[in-house]
Amino acid sequence: MDRIISRKQQIKELEEIYNSGKSEFVVVYGRRRVGKTFLVRELFNDKFVFYHTALSTIELDNVKLTENQLIAFCTTLKNYGAEFERQPQSWFDAFGELRKLIVKQPAQKRVVVFIDEMPWLDTKDSGFITAFENFWNSFGDGCHNLMLIVCGSATTWIADKLINNYGGLYNRITRQICLEAFTLGECEEYYKSLGISMSRYDQALCYMALGGIPYYMSQLKKGMSVAQNLDNLFFKSNAIFRDEFNRLCASQFLENDKYKSVLKFLSSKRLGYTRKEISEGTQIPFGGGLTEILKALEVSGFIMSYTLFEGSKRNVYYKLIDLFTLFWMHFLGGETTTTPNYFQTMQQSQTIKTWQGFAFEELCFVHRSQIAKALGINGITTDFKPWRYIGDSETDGAQVDMLIDRADNMIDLCEMKFYGDEFAVTKEYDANLRHKLQTFIDHSKNKKSVNMVLITTFGLKQNMYFSRFQQTITLDDLF
Repeated sequence: MDRIISRKQQIKELEEIYNSGKSEFVVVYGRRRVGKTFLVRELFNDKFVFYHTALSTIELDNVKLTENQLIAFCTTLKNYGAEFERQPQSWFDAFGELRKLIVKQPAQKRVVVFIDEMPWLDTKDSGFITAFENFWNSFGDGCHNLMLIVCGSATTWIADKLINNYGGLYNRITRQICLEAFTLGECEEYYKSLGISMSRYDQALCYMALGGIPYYMSQLKKGMSVAQNLDNLFFKSNAIFRDEFNRLCASQFLENDKYKSVLKFLSSKRLGYTRKEISEGTQIPFGGGLTEILKALEVSGFIMSYTLFEGSKRNVYYKLIDLFTLFWMHFLGGETTTTPNYFQTMQQSQTIKTWQGFAFEELCFVHRSQIAKALGINGITTDFKPWRYIGDSETDGAQVDMLIDRADNMIDLCEMKFYGDEFAVTKEYDANLRHKLQTFIDHSKNKKSVNMVLITTFGLKQNMYFSRFQQTITLDDLF
């Protein structure tokens, strides 16, 4: 357990479940590479009565999927001591053998059964989910010493077939645990455990590229700069993450080309797009499954939906929030560069600066609770969302990428600047801020007091324009 970084709440919850003294059906889910398997394995490795990982459907390439999954499952059963003369020919048979294996255990022993990547077992026409429902309802639910843990990266399958199941598994799950990416503070703890020394500025850069995903972070090399590491991971020939986005989508979504098309389209605009704009931009009609695609992407944590401040509640926008996907789309989503030292040679390019600005805004949205704490409003109900005014013949448009609507009769208009030094407000930028503030006051329906906040890396340089911001939040506040 000493190897587990962070996850304190999840560890506490899983230990309580283990000691509950009753039958438990636990679902652990989250995106690929976030550390689901590692957490369960580290906690219960010496307690498993049965632990099986499904075969990857990507590698099987649709060849005899059900047959191969059954063979692998039964091989694992034998490895854990199951004895059967005839190879099970169906999932009903296989779960019958699992039941026999569990019954063999002493009644006073806590029996931990772990089925990893369960969505891969549910192949077409296999009858898997029906057999699993029968196993749990006819046996598992009444087996008071059983702790069943199922896990999967295909979050939509987990949601539809288990969590929101209205059939045989309705209301059967006793606990569900969603594992999310690390925060900046948790990343810092993880880097220390790996013996990697980095400034917080460099840690933020890594976060903006890797999204706080533990496995991705574990591939960073000691002694290398951030630019060297990113080149090594993404841009060199045979780079480990050059094709990771495609593997990520293949592991989580069935018709992944449509999902990739939506993600690529959303990566082109910070505020995101409406459903109508997405349909037009991707050529996926409303009746062509777009609603299901957007729902699946949101459940999986790739995108978020929101309405603009003071906008129509029916006019929903969708924006990309997964930082790894944003990075991959920005640099590898089009024509893949063949420059092996791309990041090292292009650090001052506009392409990288544009990505940094976009990614830092998303980093700030991920760390909303830390921002609220820095502002002293973590105990106050808040709503974080963008605002924009398109403009008319008399007034230019204006946009606020992060607006904090506070229950204490205040509105915070936040500007986010990723900068290598103290940020200095220029005369031109001050004029832009004054326009933005006045446009918001004139054209929003807001009656609250308005406060301008700067969120930046190293703070605000004092000059004749700095007082435009009432409060400044630095990178240290986000850790």
